[in-house]
Amino acid sequence: MDYYIDIKLLPDPEFPAPTLMSALFAKLHRGLVDYGGRDIGVSFPEVDQDRRTLGRRLRLHGTAESLERLMRIAWLQGMRDHIAVTTLAPVPEEVAHRIVRRVQAKSNPERIRRRLMARKHMGADEARATIPDCAAQRLDLPYVEIASRTTGQRFKLFIEHQALRQTAVRGPFGTYGLSAIATVPWF
Repeated sequence: MDYYIDIKLLPDPEFPAPTLMSALFAKLHRGLVDYGGRDIGVSFPEVDQDRRTLGRRLRLHGTAESLERLMRIAWLQGMRDHIAVTTLAPVPEEVAHRIVRRVQAKSNPERIRRRLMARKHMGADEARATIPDCAAQRLDLPYVEIASRTTGQRFKLFIEHQALRQTAVRGPFGTYGLSAIATVPWF
């Protein structure tokens, strides 16, 4: 994680920033799937937790080789009119670190009850008593809205920027560029 590339959304009169960020993130996901590595992380330097917005900047983190390899893939096709991409640059010397991870809400009590019934072999009434309708969890986190490639359904992918740390933690990143254990430089 010694290099980074910033991708900034340009102002657009037709599309609000969250819509463009969702489109950019969906393209990044497809690019990371095609790339096949687990060594590129993302962050959103302009994230505003209070307003639940990721901002207008997406930052890619990795080694120079991994970022160059990703950028050779045509994953930004169709977005070039809406973004400005910086050149590969080294991470500054003194930076903090943080985990940027996906958080999934337990938002569908009916689905949770069906899983409980299948796993614990209980009836519908017992499952409803165990998991009431009010068990749905709402998240107050920024998110991107993307479509599932398998089902085509749109869903919100909630992203949490955890507290700052002084030391880096190595680990794998998923095909969204997020990790539950690995940190990215924060500056």
